[in-house]
Amino acid sequence: MGTNFWTWSISYLYCGMRALDKDILLIAVPSILANITVPLVGIADIAVAGHLDASAAALIGGISIGTMLFDLLYWSFEFLRIGTGGMTAQAYGRGDWKESSGILAKGIAFALAAAVIVLFLQLPFVKLIFLFTECSDEVKELALEYFFVRIWASPATLSLMSVKGWFIGMQDSVSSMFTDLVVNGVNVAASIFLALGVPGIGFGGIGFVGIAWGTVIAQYSGLIFSFAMVFLKHRDVVRDRISFRGLADSIKGGELRRFMTMNADLFIRSLCLIVIYISTTLISARFGDLLLASSSIMMHLLMIFSYFTDGFAFSGEAICGRYYGSGDFVAIDATVKRTFLWSMGVGGMFIAIYAVAGVPLLHMMTSDSAVAETSKQFLPWLVIVPIVGAPAFTWDGIYTGLTATKGMRNSAMGSVAAFYLVWCIGISLLDVSGAMSVHLLLAAYFAHLIYRSAYQTFKYRQIFRQRS
Repeated sequence: MGTNFWTWSISYLYCGMRALDKDILLIAVPSILANITVPLVGIADIAVAGHLDASAAALIGGISIGTMLFDLLYWSFEFLRIGTGGMTAQAYGRGDWKESSGILAKGIAFALAAAVIVLFLQLPFVKLIFLFTECSDEVKELALEYFFVRIWASPATLSLMSVKGWFIGMQDSVSSMFTDLVVNGVNVAASIFLALGVPGIGFGGIGFVGIAWGTVIAQYSGLIFSFAMVFLKHRDVVRDRISFRGLADSIKGGELRRFMTMNADLFIRSLCLIVIYISTTLISARFGDLLLASSSIMMHLLMIFSYFTDGFAFSGEAICGRYYGSGDFVAIDATVKRTFLWSMGVGGMFIAIYAVAGVPLLHMMTSDSAVAETSKQFLPWLVIVPIVGAPAFTWDGIYTGLTATKGMRNSAMGSVAAFYLVWCIGISLLDVSGAMSVHLLLAAYFAHLIYRSAYQTFKYRQIFRQRS
């Protein structure tokens, strides 16, 4: 009888784990597929710019600087996706569809208000950024032309952050994936059509500015598609629950305070991470174009890994939030363990990929032999990044699901201190010149990841006890 009991128990746990793994993959895989389409848009934009009848270097530079401006701008508002996703997952776990609809309405209203601020402050923003950005007058003029067109997509772009966060919270990463595919697909097609035209129909295109207009069209196309998915796929949740009166009710009392406090914590977190990534670029730029290019390539290769681990971070966010909403803390613990198992498994896979294919990846990123040769000496850093990066990215998703935004904020603030502590100690003790500067910069970047991973690992049990 004892043997039968343990056999039944193991079989039950095995089936339960399989079900949990299935839940994790159902959210992670569509998210990963959507993530890996993102670089294709940048590649297509650069390719289009390179085929226009003007200086290819200046046009590509204009696209690069213009895109950087929006990366800085929109990354500051990433809290719209994160905050909406975590709160929605908890409402989903409670089966509270009224609250879920209210979170979506608040998220979109907040996004539109933020878009108004962005449009109002666009000129001071670009003036501030160009105080720290060195480029030719031609590149600056093209970047500004691109920026002042694409900025009109901000209401759609920021609203999409809230809607996609809501989809993740509703355990529906498929709708989020298709939204990204629509945005990216329309972006590529519209940018090619508007910039280059179609000679067969007598339309020669409008040139460089067509790339920016293609992005604007894509963002609004994606927003329309996402709304269609909300009202078709989730009509039972939002039916008769989204209205101006409902929005007014949802922003009264403690729920609005909670929403604002969470978003304030996440906004500070975003700013801290922006400081680190900007510092990486600005510091490496001080040591010459060759080392700047090598540092940039290392960061881009790192992003390939993050596209995969982010998928499992979304799984942790959605499933932990759902179980937190339903009060099932045993399931939360199991979800954390299984999510980390998958995430670290992907990390191990990328250790092998970077170790075996590091050099081919470098040559894929650049045809310049000098840049490739210089970058080879930094490949060992790339091989170890999954070890320290996977926990940091995965914890972000789990903390989001538990709406433990204070912990996320504090880990990001500490990671800035860790980054600059390593850099400052390094330059005081070492002769920082040539390749050593990039090695030290990568060490500082790794220090920030290690701090994020360590802080959130040690803080998790305390947060878990408080929540339970």
